Amino acid sequence: MEFNHADLFEGLADAIGDRVAVVVSGPGGAERLTYAELDAHANRLAHHLQAAGVEAGRHVGIQLYNGVEYIATVLAALKIRAVPVNVNYRYVEAELEYLYRDADLVALVYDAEFETRATAAASRAPALRHRVVVGGTSPDAISYAGALEGRPATRGFGARSGDDVYIIYTGGTTGMPKGVMWRNEDLFMAFGGGNPYGDPRGTPGEVIEFAKGCEPLVMMAAAPLMHGAAQMATFIAWWMGGTMVYTRGFDAAEVLRAIEREKVVTINITGDAMARPLADEIASGSYDLGSLRAISSTGAILSGAVRDRLRELLPEAMILDNFGSSESGYTASGVEGSSPESGLRYRPNNARLRVLDDSLRPVEPGSGVIGQVAKTGHIAFGYWRDPKKTAETFVEVDGARWLLTGDIATVEADGTITIFGRGSQCVNTGGEKVFPEEVEAVLKGHPGVFDAVVTGIPDERFGSRVAAVVQPYGATPAVEDLDAHCRGLLSGYKVPRTYAFVAEMERSPAGKADYRWARKVAEEAAAGS
Repeated sequence: MEFNHADLFEGLADAIGDRVAVVVSGPGGAERLTYAELDAHANRLAHHLQAAGVEAGRHVGIQLYNGVEYIATVLAALKIRAVPVNVNYRYVEAELEYLYRDADLVALVYDAEFETRATAAASRAPALRHRVVVGGTSPDAISYAGALEGRPATRGFGARSGDDVYIIYTGGTTGMPKGVMWRNEDLFMAFGGGNPYGDPRGTPGEVIEFAKGCEPLVMMAAAPLMHGAAQMATFIAWWMGGTMVYTRGFDAAEVLRAIEREKVVTINITGDAMARPLADEIASGSYDLGSLRAISSTGAILSGAVRDRLRELLPEAMILDNFGSSESGYTASGVEGSSPESGLRYRPNNARLRVLDDSLRPVEPGSGVIGQVAKTGHIAFGYWRDPKKTAETFVEVDGARWLLTGDIATVEADGTITIFGRGSQCVNTGGEKVFPEEVEAVLKGHPGVFDAVVTGIPDERFGSRVAAVVQPYGATPAVEDLDAHCRGLLSGYKVPRTYAFVAEMERSPAGKADYRWARKVAEEAAAGS
């Protein structure tokens, strides 16, 4: 056995096979599989993929809502040393064609709801020669039930390695999506190493023994499995012998019903886009959430106003704000009392996280020098089919390989890291730098704002101006009120000069902002004013 996700899961299936591994909660109840049942299910699909000609190292796309089929496909691909590739189910035909071709998919498992788009895009992806459709039929694909039928539930697969590749497609907010490539062993270590509360496990056997001795913990991933964070949260739960709960899609009421029904102890969410609807539903409904002890947010802003509201509604639960990325893994935890509005600070969870200056030297604590967050050690090793982006992001410093995350920060005297935001989204207005996350957090503290995305648009005088796309809470707030609110908390140059109001914000299913869309909306608002 190696530090390979398929090896480790099979070890768990043998050791704690009768424990519940996964629950998919829905309006009609819940579907649940034990470790042994999920292993057998994934084995059948793996044998089908092998028979269909999927070889080691080839890429299998997964275009599904949350469900047993999603995580079973991930495991099935890994079992035969193929590479699972997450596909954003909101993509339109042209975006799907790009991803199918860019990822060199040879097989695709997809939900029947996406038939029209998937078939059209697949017809222009020459390498994609095998498709499996879930929940329906297609003349160009085999049904998921048909794929499993008659296949053995036993294993019989070849040896695997910690070097086997795992790809997480990410991005798409500022450019086309990119495939982040990991070694299985590095991915395992970067997301807790089987022990998110301490040092990584020394051997795969220790992971199994630890899980056997753990009291089963029920965890929940509210984000879609097509988001890398939900996949990694699943594995983290399993490495502790726990149960992972999903809902098919994100619906605040259904999520809360699942927490109540399954006695969920911890839930992973993605910033305000999930936290705010959950807070509203908790306030308006009647749910028994006494089991919930921790809400962990990552991947997007959790504003102080929304976090404080959750804390009022759930005084017994910890509200955690974690820092990480598809390239770095989990790297730091938010410092209590800090927020995007007042300066978001994180405490590194290991010594391999640094802030590097423009010369790629570590920033001295308390110096006030601004640099870029970087990590060495267990990190991704590059971007699929993008050597230029790989060379820009993964650099060598003093013989060590570093990931430059793109997050702009400084190091405080106590060693904590203050994050200002993504450098790629920074707005340069008249020479002053504005980080959208700070302005977004302030706007979302206004009672009339449900959601906000801030971006830069062209300005004749200043080069760029700060613009905000706002989804109101009920009636549209007056621009004058928003301006006064911002000026009370922000320097004048950070205050939006253009507002666009929308009925619904465009975000990814994981809650991440779509800055390309926001910029277009803001530019149209500016042109029409």
